[in-house]
This record gives sequence, structure tokens and C-alpha cells, in this order.
Amino acid sequence: MAAFQHTVRSPALFAGVGVHTGAYTRVSVRPAPTGAGIVFVRTDVKDRDNRVEATGEAVCKTQLGTVIGNAAGVTVSTIEHLMAAFAMLGVDNAVVEIDGPEMPIMDGSSLPFVRILDRAGLREQEAPRRYIEILETVEVVEGDKRATLTPADGFEVAFEIEFDTAAIGRQAIDLPMDEQAFRRELADCRTFGFLRDVETLRAMGLARGGSMENCVVLDGDRVLNPEGLRRPDEFVRHKALDAIGDLYVLGGPLLGRFEGVLAGHALNNAVVRALLARPEAWRVRTLVEDLRQAV
Repeated sequence: MAAFQHTVRSPALFAGVGVHTGAYTRVSVRPAPTGAGIVFVRTDVKDRDNRVEATGEAVCKTQLGTVIGNAAGVTVSTIEHLMAAFAMLGVDNAVVEIDGPEMPIMDGSSLPFVRILDRAGLREQEAPRRYIEILETVEVVEGDKRATLTPADGFEVAFEIEFDTAAIGRQAIDLPMDEQAFRRELADCRTFGFLRDVETLRAMGLARGGSMENCVVLDGDRVLNPEGLRRPDEFVRHKALDAIGDLYVLGGPLLGRFEGVLAGHALNNAVVRALLARPEAWRVRTLVEDLRQAV
């Protein structure tokens, strides 16, 4: 675990279509000063405040993706895969300039963002990294769905899903999570969807940019992608990846355990808000303080 904050060493540039809007957008991830956090800037918006901070309170929609917005009504959608890469590679501060409403979906995973950030490199900053340490259990339950944060020595992610298709069935993972584990276990796992839902979603203005280039597509019990799956349990691993990105709106890496059971973006954000509403259940911790106490 790093003791100090980091930003990108040089701008990271990329472009692509949004999975829901189908809009082509260009993105530049730029360095930011200590304490700035992750801030998205809609460069196509000129008539009002175009800065949207990635915070728990800024999340305004969670249907098939995480959308953040500001008081002026400016939004940026599908931020979770980039946020997961930021969280696990250790990017504390960055300005994400984007010229449209939705982050490019790339291949449907975090791997393209990991590679882009690797090329840009990271730069250590002078301020201590602010970890979010879980002190008491916080849980949100909705029917058979559950999202829980509990104390732990490091960051752990557990997830469980169940779908009525032989291609998925019931899947579960439970992983101690750091940068190397993320690169090895989760980063390349893609989003997924069902062919039967495509027309309905497109009528709702969603999935307009979705294809087998950026999504695992299921038809009944079959995976339609010619290349098949990257891992037998790619589905639950992607859900864990999503959760990591959704949790990073807390403003720092977690020292705690996240458990998601049949959860999605909505429940992930619900447990974030539940934690923020209980200041006694968490604290900001820095490793610099720990080192000083050890001396």
C-alpha cells in the first residue's frame, strides 16, 4: 500500500463509443493537484458548470451503469470501469476531460484503461494517501440482494451472483485485492448482457453502442461471442470489478471488506451512501501517521 498520493505523470488519451448512448467520445486523463480527487470535465458543455466530481453524493443514476452529475444537470455516465482502474492502480487525483456524455466502453473491461494508465505512468505527490478505513459493519439489504462493508486489515472483495442460464448459474469469488490481484484476477473481465433484452434496452435509450466487441452477449444458455469467455466465471468477476469502481467514489481506497450478493450499481451506491451517513463507522487513515506512530 502506498503512503503518498499519486496522479498521472503525463496525459492519457483515448477514444471510443459509449455502450449505452452509442456516442463517440474522446477522453484525456490529466494530472491534478493533491487532494483534488477524480474530477470529470465535460469539454463539450460551454453554457454552465461542466465539472462533475466523482463522489458518492454525485451518483444520480445506477441503471446498467453508474452516472454522476452536478447541480447544473451535467452528467457523465458509465464511469465505473475507469474508476476501478484508478482505484487499483493508485490514481488519487486526476482530471478526466471528455467531450460527450458517456465514457467509452472500450472492450467492456478495465484492461484498456489499465494499459493506458501504464503508458502514461504515475507520479508520486507530497500529500499522504487518504484511506477509507471501515470501523463498523454497514449493510444494505433489498429482498435477496445485499451489499456489506465490514472491517478488515486490507481490501477484500467478495461477490455472488445467480442467473437462470446454464452459461452463468451461481458464481462466487472471494479475493484479497491489491494492484497485482486486480491485474491478475479482474481487470480483463467484461460486462455482459442478454440478447433478449437488447430491443427493450434500446427503446429506453440504453445499449445503443453495445456489441460483441465490448460485451459478452448471451442467448439463452449460449455465449454468442466467437472467442468465448476469458474466464469460466468472467461474469461474477466483472461484477466485482464494477463494485470496486463504484466504491471509489468514497474518495479513497478502502481498508475493509466488501461483500455483494446479487448486487449491482444501485446497491453498491446505496452502501456507499449508508457508510457516509454513519461517520462513526469509518475514518480517514494515512500510512504516514502509522509510520510516525511506529517510530
